Amino acid sequence: MHSFQPDQSTRSNLTARTAPRSDQRTFQRVPINMQGRLMLASYEEFECLVTDMSPGDMYVTCLGRPRADERVVAYIDHLGRVEGNVVAVDGRGFTMSINATDRKREKLAAQLTWLANKHELGLPEDRRHDRLTPRSTQSELTLEDGTRYVCRIMDLSLSGAAVDVEARPPIGTPVRLGNMRGRVVRHFIEGVAVEFLSVQSRETLREFL
Repeated sequence: MHSFQPDQSTRSNLTARTAPRSDQRTFQRVPINMQGRLMLASYEEFECLVTDMSPGDMYVTCLGRPRADERVVAYIDHLGRVEGNVVAVDGRGFTMSINATDRKREKLAAQLTWLANKHELGLPEDRRHDRLTPRSTQSELTLEDGTRYVCRIMDLSLSGAAVDVEARPPIGTPVRLGNMRGRVVRHFIEGVAVEFLSVQSRETLREFL
């Protein structure tokens, strides 16, 4: 069973590779191979692949090539929004630090532990429908009273979505994401999870895909 605690055997290698600040904890990375989208400091966006990750840093391959020390933001399938700074660039990709609160790191550690152990234990996915990678992540979350919030889709499936949004409507609140009606079913650090009132078709989701 994998568990994310600072790993003394890999501390020196990770320190040399990522050059973290003295107040940053170092963690052992595990392979995850997760798709996502990367936004550079110029606001250009590219599809990317995270090949290994810890709660403190991750390795990314991407057509967009950031500069060393550039601040970047990644939206990773299953894991959501991660931001940090590029600390090393090589011929295949780059390593970026993960700037996060202790609470966010604990959440990432739990998610990564699940992903690392899922195949080992034969655990099923906890979502009813396959996740889709949206081409357009910008959208609006609309409440019943007509209040609108600009949001970013972090995770999308035929049955629901996770959105990065400032508002935290109470669980059970009816909402509309773009033209899809649903209700808020969960809060998390970056935003809310919305369950659609009915399973959507790919045709319905065409504005995002």
